[in-house]
Amino acid sequence: MAIITKITTQKRDTGRYNIYMDFGKGEEFAFSADEAVIVKFHLKKGLELDEFALAEVGYHDEIRKAYNSAIAYLAHKMRTEKEVRGHLKEKKLEEAAIDEVIIRLLDQGYLNDKEYADAYVRTQISTTDKGVYTVKMELKERGVAEPFIEEALKQYTPEEQFEKAKDLAEKYARKYSAESERVLKQKLDAMLRRKGYQTDAIQFALKEADFGREEEDELEAIRIQGDKAHRKHSKLSGYAYERKMKETLFRKGFPIELIDRYLESREEE
Repeated sequence: MAIITKITTQKRDTGRYNIYMDFGKGEEFAFSADEAVIVKFHLKKGLELDEFALAEVGYHDEIRKAYNSAIAYLAHKMRTEKEVRGHLKEKKLEEAAIDEVIIRLLDQGYLNDKEYADAYVRTQISTTDKGVYTVKMELKERGVAEPFIEEALKQYTPEEQFEKAKDLAEKYARKYSAESERVLKQKLDAMLRRKGYQTDAIQFALKEADFGREEEDELEAIRIQGDKAHRKHSKLSGYAYERKMKETLFRKGFPIELIDRYLESREEE
């Protein structure tokens, strides 16, 4: 048995207290505890505690620390159960205490992965250009269960996905104005896939998007790419030069008719 000899308030955290006890060798610091734990166990000067009681106090204080840490973490924004659990593990808190706190937070409604998924999908639709696959994978990484994800993603209708993909394709098309139409579509396809759009949305975007390209744009694109190729192969002549130029421009996605037209224009210069 040990007896509490003194209880003092911590200077940096007035909600926690330092407990001093005499274990038979004089007064010494024993442990610190949350105010709620002090009240729960009626800790006061002169109270005797055995090993079991000390362990019980310590365990409940661990729960209190975990709970307070979780509430502070949740104060900034909604979190999933996996995120909160990971945060508490980083604090080196006991697994049993973490489990207790997670159950309490679920009961109190502070944790709700279904509501989190619904809110997350709404936010991504309204504030980002992410495709449905990317949103789905982000929810998985946050530990949301598959049924909650699938239900939440119903908000992201095919029509909305198609329009977002189309708008994104038109926006990025300006970036690739120096490319052939074929290469332009290849790059847009790759970009949309990286952003998480599915094949049907990509096909719709590439078919329906207005890239604002006229014949003059394609001629300007082949002139830019052709001039680059010419500088690279300018030491060649005759058939070797023509073959290299055609190979290079064909790989760039230009049709053979346009390549011939470009090469003829160079001969006329």
